[in-house]
Amino acid sequence: MHEDWRHLKLGDLLVDAGAIAKATLDAALEEQKISRMRLGEILLKNGWLTERQLAEALSRQLKLPLVSLSKFKPTKDAIKVIPEAVAQRLEIVPLAILESGKIAIAMSDPLNVIAVDELRMITNVEFEINVATASDVRRALMNFYKVQNSLDDAIGEVTSNEDEFAKGIVSAGMAQDISGVSADDAPVVRLVSNILEQAVKDMVSDIHIEVYEKVSKVRYRIDGSLFEHIEYPSSLHPAVVSRIKIIAGMDISERRKPQDGRILVKIKDRRIDLRVSALPAIYGEKMVMRLLDQTTSKVGLSNLGLFDDDIRVMTNNINAPHGIFLMTGPTGSGKSTSLYSLLEVLNKPDVNIITVEDPVEYTVEGINQVQVNEKAGLTFTEALRAILRQDPDKIMVGEIRDYPTAELAIRAALTGHLVLSTLHTNDAPSSVMRLMDMGIPSYLISTSLVTVVAQRLLRRLCPRCKSQYPLPAAIAEAHGVEPGTLVYEPVGCDDCRNSGYKGRVAVVEIMEVNEKIKYLINEKASMPLIRDAAIESGMRLLTQSAMRNVVKGVTSIEEMLALSVHHE
Repeated sequence: MHEDWRHLKLGDLLVDAGAIAKATLDAALEEQKISRMRLGEILLKNGWLTERQLAEALSRQLKLPLVSLSKFKPTKDAIKVIPEAVAQRLEIVPLAILESGKIAIAMSDPLNVIAVDELRMITNVEFEINVATASDVRRALMNFYKVQNSLDDAIGEVTSNEDEFAKGIVSAGMAQDISGVSADDAPVVRLVSNILEQAVKDMVSDIHIEVYEKVSKVRYRIDGSLFEHIEYPSSLHPAVVSRIKIIAGMDISERRKPQDGRILVKIKDRRIDLRVSALPAIYGEKMVMRLLDQTTSKVGLSNLGLFDDDIRVMTNNINAPHGIFLMTGPTGSGKSTSLYSLLEVLNKPDVNIITVEDPVEYTVEGINQVQVNEKAGLTFTEALRAILRQDPDKIMVGEIRDYPTAELAIRAALTGHLVLSTLHTNDAPSSVMRLMDMGIPSYLISTSLVTVVAQRLLRRLCPRCKSQYPLPAAIAEAHGVEPGTLVYEPVGCDDCRNSGYKGRVAVVEIMEVNEKIKYLINEKASMPLIRDAAIESGMRLLTQSAMRNVVKGVTSIEEMLALSVHHE
């Protein structure tokens, strides 16, 4: 550490490090005289400096380690030494108790010697300081203390009285505001609520709770990748599973069969629909919860990251008076979100739109949405048959799963309706073969199919830490790109959990069914022939769409190469 670090001023340090110019510092100091805000806050607020740049400058100039709290897990012993109220007030995260007896801590402002001195007086131990970004510190304080405290309480409660772990549990039904769970609630209730609340804040798509011989682990899927959140003793797992089952309306006495359930929660005015799945495993039940945000904030063609020419083709085709418009791709490829984005374009007062879905992922005003209920006999087929008597203009079928649904969808298309739906295939031309495999005659497919859009989601490069480099000649030539083209690669920072990626972008392959393709379908031509005809007509393959995003700097060459498209 800099030997005179106690007397350093943040502004001078940042100028010396080259993080800001002297003129920027002068402007910030002038603003500080009026606002009385801290210098660092002013620099961040005005965009003159990023949190990462500030942390790196402090680390470099003070010769202190820079740590990422997104992957570092503090030890329980360290958390117990520093009370939560003190850590929150001083904005200090305890990391570990070192062999020397010192405590390793992380803070965003290591120049705050008053906070360090106060902490030393409270704990009567010495510290080794590490630097972290302010948002990383705030997230860690909320995560580690809140979850750890509820976890400790839950373990203690289950250990002392296993039969009473579910005290205070409310019954399933209407949406519950889990952000309002208080310290008076049962520890297992608080623990589950904290897991769900943190998942919503971190924009998690799936929560995995899995049990092993000695420990259980909670993992979050963020932007397609799994990250470990917490782990706890396996003895607590039955209590956690039972709590989830109760609020999901599942049978807590049934542990031998797979079960499905649903939880509706409210967190800070956001309605989140969780689809719960329980699967018996050798050490207990594995729980997976898929989070569906009921708000339509993520819906919209402009939010998908599509290119303007792709949006133009898709919007032109959904305005067809009748026919079938298919979105294809594997589970989790964003098909439903894209369909809702297209429905948003069609949603006008003079258009009657009815959907049949399982589940209804987004609620949209102006659209009549039907939820499939297999137990009550309301299947896709039955719902679709009823919808045809409701004078619809546009129909959205959540998924074409079997022959009856496909046959009804085609009948609807041939009687003057536009039908939008999804199908599970690897690429756009494969959808023709999939429909034939279901038993649909080729002449019906050729006369009803209008457009097929295959879609995948690629991870977006983190804008804060991505690094530029020239594309290797071999890859450039193989994909028809100018050798030496500058592209970006992932690096990793606190903002992206050291993954190098943040968010996802959709890439599409659009096959417009023209007269030539209709003829090939009717003649039961092979898939390669249909694909070649589509390419001749202007269809861009998924890998080509991905390459456009690589050249644009949106994603990496690794993501493009990982895009699996099988051409047989």
